[in-house]
Amino acid sequence: MSGLSCWGVEMPENRLLLIVLTVLVRSWTGDAHPQCLDYKPPFQPPEPLVFCKEYAKFGCCNLDKDNEISEKFYQVMDYFDFTGFVACGKYIRSILCQECSPYAAHLYDAEDANTPMRQLPGLCGDYCSDYWRQCRYTLSLLLDNNNITTAIEDNHNKFCNFLVLKDPQYCYPNVLSNAELNSKLGDLQEDPEGCLQLCLQEVANGLRNPVAMVHANDGTHRFWVAEQLGYVWTYLANGSRIDRPFLNLTKAVLTSPWAGDERGFLCMALHPRFTAVRKAYVYYSVKVGKEERIRISEFVLSDADMNMLDHTSERVLLEVKEPASNHNGGQLLFGHDGYLYIFTGDGGRAGDPFGKFGNSQNKSALLGKVLRVDVDNNDDGAPYSIPSDNPFLGEKGAHPEIYAYGVRNMWRCSVDRGDPVSGHGRGRLFCGDVGQNKFEEVDIIVKGGNYGWRAKEGFSCYDKRLCLNSSLDDILPIFDYPHKMGKSVTGGYVYRGCQMPNLNGRYIFGDFMSGRLMSLRENLSTGEWDYTEICMGGDKTCSFPKLINSYYKYIISFGEDEAGELYFLATGVPSAQSRAGVVYKIVDPSRY
Repeated sequence: MSGLSCWGVEMPENRLLLIVLTVLVRSWTGDAHPQCLDYKPPFQPPEPLVFCKEYAKFGCCNLDKDNEISEKFYQVMDYFDFTGFVACGKYIRSILCQECSPYAAHLYDAEDANTPMRQLPGLCGDYCSDYWRQCRYTLSLLLDNNNITTAIEDNHNKFCNFLVLKDPQYCYPNVLSNAELNSKLGDLQEDPEGCLQLCLQEVANGLRNPVAMVHANDGTHRFWVAEQLGYVWTYLANGSRIDRPFLNLTKAVLTSPWAGDERGFLCMALHPRFTAVRKAYVYYSVKVGKEERIRISEFVLSDADMNMLDHTSERVLLEVKEPASNHNGGQLLFGHDGYLYIFTGDGGRAGDPFGKFGNSQNKSALLGKVLRVDVDNNDDGAPYSIPSDNPFLGEKGAHPEIYAYGVRNMWRCSVDRGDPVSGHGRGRLFCGDVGQNKFEEVDIIVKGGNYGWRAKEGFSCYDKRLCLNSSLDDILPIFDYPHKMGKSVTGGYVYRGCQMPNLNGRYIFGDFMSGRLMSLRENLSTGEWDYTEICMGGDKTCSFPKLINSYYKYIISFGEDEAGELYFLATGVPSAQSRAGVVYKIVDPSRY
């Protein structure tokens, strides 16, 4: 992972402050909800806090803000001798650190735009009285306006009228020990039906059927979005898009404006050592004479522009004839082994009707397969070589490129980065395989695996004669779902980013037709995958700047950025010529 890393945090020693992070009874209620002074959700800081440690796991401060608060604290405490430091330091520290509280917006009255924000957090009555009795004259050191403090420091009622928040639930320190507020604070929220509530950020819009999002893992935090028409656009780390396309293959790509046309520019993969090798690989539909084909090509980065491919450098690696216009597959990716994986469809029509057993079960056909090739050291001679451990390398009649077979039309596959601590799952290949007329499925691809099509559709028999063949020995999906839930799976990613630790290890995917967002989590004890649906949080849950809780229905693809944060690409009009496509970033508002 470049640029960012996940880390563990020791629990704070202060018992009272520990309560806010450990009491898990039920989700918060009331008029306020976790929110920072900038109106954004609380988060897990990318680096551990040193001063306001109690908010290191979930709060509103990063390390810079924590250092700023620390500096202010020691500036104030320079006015005290040792006895005063001991007596008043705890009050000053606690008051200053409330900027880091997940309820900072409420403590400072920042939630109501019609009232001025408080200069100091709202205290509870008893705590204010103790503070007044022991350290009343420190108030002038915390405020810029000495006229206020001179008038109230000697008067208990005026002093506490100024500081007390007239809300016994949210005032400090009651807010820390209120089990109703702090239950599952920072945990992923569910609605009454158990649907996980997430929010979204709109990252890019105006796209024409955005089919893929990739990054170079080169430290620039750029990403690229490909459109079905054949354009690939560069987006910089600040979210701006470069006017010139990274790649323009619109004159070569075969597609149409028909809603649901499966042909077109379908995927791009950058070499895993892109900074050194400077090559990109693309998968698109093309017409050669009267034949429709899928084409896998290699391009080299322009010497003059790091945000553009050299359009004259195209080198065709592979072309496969498509007997029909649908089921074109369309995934390219590099595995952790450094090899290029190519996912082809079964050739189209219904029921894989080609030959005796269909293309997918026929290892002398390249359709309906997962292919694996080595594209390194290919500048001279053949465009690729065959990895020496490819499973069917020596089998008579089998294409040596085949890594796995028996797939129907895998649409969107991904590589698991692995758990950031244990490394569990690293390198696994997840795919969504679009079903025929009853079931959609999710698979983990392994070397030499037979994924059952056309004998099986999901867990069920499709061709009973093939299904009962004892030599089938197929690998079952980790999950399937019926067409009452959706009719075209879009494979996703196992989340391994740092911003949303609640989602770690959860495979998030969707359905193109129903617009349903879904998730699977592996049960490490049983090896089974547990299903949970994802829904958008309510208006209150997502009521932060730049967060939204709605999206276009047609979920085309998923993507990761360089840091492992998760996105999906959708459109309101599934046509290659409609500018209705949007890139959304998935956000857990509980732990932003």
